[in-house]
Amino acid sequence: MGNANDKPQKERVQVYVDGFNLYFGMLEAGYDYCKWLNLNLLAKSLLKPNQELVCVKYFTSRVSDNPDKQKRQTTYIEALETEGIHIQFGHYQRNSIECKRCGNIWASYNEKMTDVNIATQLLNGAYQDQYDMAMLISGDSDLVPPIRQIHALFPSKRVFVAFPPKRHNQSVALAAKGSLTIGRKKLVESQFAETVMKRDGFILRKPADWQ
Repeated sequence: MGNANDKPQKERVQVYVDGFNLYFGMLEAGYDYCKWLNLNLLAKSLLKPNQELVCVKYFTSRVSDNPDKQKRQTTYIEALETEGIHIQFGHYQRNSIECKRCGNIWASYNEKMTDVNIATQLLNGAYQDQYDMAMLISGDSDLVPPIRQIHALFPSKRVFVAFPPKRHNQSVALAAKGSLTIGRKKLVESQFAETVMKRDGFILRKPADWQ
């Protein structure tokens, strides 16, 4: 017979963030002033009282086509690391596009491997019993197969989707066991302070272009 003082066990939640999907969703929605986003605060704001945050995993690629963007991205990633957020990188791939009419060639950049990295980590987390619920912040339909696979192989676990602004996807919503769309208020209330101190005492400052 259980002790009357025993507290019910909370649902363990790991959060998986598709960095580019979130970033471009915010830009498309006009929330470019929310780029200095503390993902730990955001994740915690999306939890229910009976849930606890285990960790946040952030998936992105290093920008390589613009020094100013590279510097801003590095500053942001270092700010995330002060919160203990796990960062996993894909590839930022350069492609060439040729205009068939005029013959001009220009560079195009695409992010690669993020969906594969997220799928791998989702399945690995379920296999190692690291979570009861995986919260996926993405609207990428390429993640439907791993979501379905987790539900099929691990019936006691579930994948919940928090769609970035402008990134709702019906096929993802149908595969998930619950979903919502992250609103502007949550983003605004989950910003880092203007300055963030690293463990070595170095001060990170919010990029001027993000003011």
